[in-house]
Amino acid sequence: MSSPEIASLSWDHMKVKGCSTPYKDCKVWPGGSRAWDWCETGTDEHQITLEWVPPSTLDYVKKQGVDVRVFQTEQAVREYNALVGQGAKVGGVFYSTC
Repeated sequence: MSSPEIASLSWDHMKVKGCSTPYKDCKVWPGGSRAWDWCETGTDEHQITLEWVPPSTLDYVKKQGVDVRVFQTEQAVREYNALVGQGAKVGGVFYSTC
């Protein structure tokens, strides 16, 4: 199962290849994508700043053996798509207004 490429990114709008619905914020993983609901993680979108992920989230993911990279959104999309292009199984959480 491959990771879907992010087809486009603009302010408040993201398109993922293979998905007909655009997103504001989204999660992508090998085989799929969906909207990112801020409420599911108890995060207030106004608390998020560029290149910031709660340390507890990073620690948890790293303990699972996952290589974690945190970038500003445009750079994150470039890095993510480059890995997808190499055939890597990669996932991400993207916030289109940062």
